[in-house]
Amino acid sequence: MLRQLYIRNFTLIDELDMEFHSGFSVITGQTGAGKSIILGAIGLLLGQRADMRSIKQGADKCIVEAHFDLTRYEGMQRFFDENDVEADLPDTIIRRELTTSGKSRAFINDMPVGLALLKELGERLIDVHSQHQNLLLGKHDFQLSVVDIIAQDQQQLADYRQAYEIWHKARTALEQLRVQLSQNQQQKDYLQFQYEELTTASLISGEQEEQEARRDTMEHAEDIKQSLYQADSALSGDDNNEGIVARLRTAAQALHSIERVFADASELAERLDTTYVELKDVAQEVNASMEEVDFDPAQLDSINARLDKIYDLEKKYRVESIDELIAIRDELQEKLAAIEGGDEQLEEREVEVKRLLQACQQLADVLSQKRRLGAQEIEKQMGQRLVALGMPHARFKISMTDGEPSTSGCDRVSFLFSANTSSALQDIAQVASGGEIARVMLALKAMISGAVKLPTIIFDEIDTGVSGKIAEQMAQMMAEMGAQDRQVISITHLPQIAALGTTHYKVYKEDHGDTTTSHMTMLSQEQRVEEIAQMLSGSDVTDAAIENAKQLLRL
Repeated sequence: MLRQLYIRNFTLIDELDMEFHSGFSVITGQTGAGKSIILGAIGLLLGQRADMRSIKQGADKCIVEAHFDLTRYEGMQRFFDENDVEADLPDTIIRRELTTSGKSRAFINDMPVGLALLKELGERLIDVHSQHQNLLLGKHDFQLSVVDIIAQDQQQLADYRQAYEIWHKARTALEQLRVQLSQNQQQKDYLQFQYEELTTASLISGEQEEQEARRDTMEHAEDIKQSLYQADSALSGDDNNEGIVARLRTAAQALHSIERVFADASELAERLDTTYVELKDVAQEVNASMEEVDFDPAQLDSINARLDKIYDLEKKYRVESIDELIAIRDELQEKLAAIEGGDEQLEEREVEVKRLLQACQQLADVLSQKRRLGAQEIEKQMGQRLVALGMPHARFKISMTDGEPSTSGCDRVSFLFSANTSSALQDIAQVASGGEIARVMLALKAMISGAVKLPTIIFDEIDTGVSGKIAEQMAQMMAEMGAQDRQVISITHLPQIAALGTTHYKVYKEDHGDTTTSHMTMLSQEQRVEEIAQMLSGSDVTDAAIENAKQLLRL
């Protein structure tokens, strides 16, 4: 439960440090006194959007901090463990800081955390019910969430959602396959033409480079032969001259002839022998190349025609090599094979999606059964609670119909209501008055709070549209909620509700020249009498109002 709330430099609040107690507490104050400011500060702790204009004028930072005692609430330790946050259940602290520079920081037990984590924890600690939330009663997703809470079907819903996600992904993939196969079928003729064009070309990896080399050689055949001839003449000689190879051989023989009388000649001769062998081999290859190089116009035309074909294909398919053309050809072959086997693949996918849908629907049926039991329990409890709120003839029913699978199941839930036995049941948002909506929501909140064990519930003027005896009955229900190991705080303008609070707080304004500040204080017994009398009679408190206030307070 909320034990302490500290606010500094937030809108009209300089500094507020207020202790809260268990049970049913009330907050009163004139319109504009600052009750909404208190709620706004609490909203920051619940992760709501920060507005830097909320920082009190002249201050550079505002702070909102709340202390909670969570020792009675199971499951909170697991939350801290799962999120690696140090737990101190007797005094759990959440804090939000805003600066004029635009920075917003969040803390749990003095540890910096992300706003999402603060919001998640805040929603587990405090439920703020304001007037605009009454509009939720007409929304079917809210109605379904109420059924889920009372049905306690979290496991069944989780199992269903897992199956739904698997089916939904498979169905999406099936639709994408249908589209792809349709597009491929439309392109089949063109893809077939491209494949045949590349296949007929009989492309071979490395062919382009080889053909280009042959072309270059043939185009320069005369120059090549002339150079080879000159090299051959230099190496092997001609009719008029002895070549380098022969002369080298002569030099080596000369050195060998003096080996016995000149020691250095042996090494030099061996070196010349090695050079002679190498040059002789070179001379032979040069001579052979001369015979191979020849200019054949027909062969050159054939080579150029082949290269032109390759170049045209590369330009057409916007690539720069035969290997890339081969890759395109193989890809086209795969696409054509997929088109040919598309019907079979599609049929297999359809069977699988149908199977997944059946599995999803089976889990949806299990979930629906759990929800119907929960709906029956809601109808039973609401009948009792609405009687206690002064609606003895009201009828409350839950309509559940089957629909298409969605993330929340196959159930379509609708709350039906009639304020009396003579009127037909209709959608509650269409037939219930503002006061009736307020009482129905209070009854639902009382039921929900018992199911989810919320530590603190704040009702912000939920009594709008009611008065007198009905207000007292609403207060009694809130007091009963506060007696069940939870803390209930009601911001109210009705004396009947204010009188039943075990603790009473007042919010008020003070003017100091050009400055206005909001304050909050816990009232003593005498101060409560004065406050409730003022709520009964206005600013001029009469003796009759004082007596009436004491009667409401049972003094």
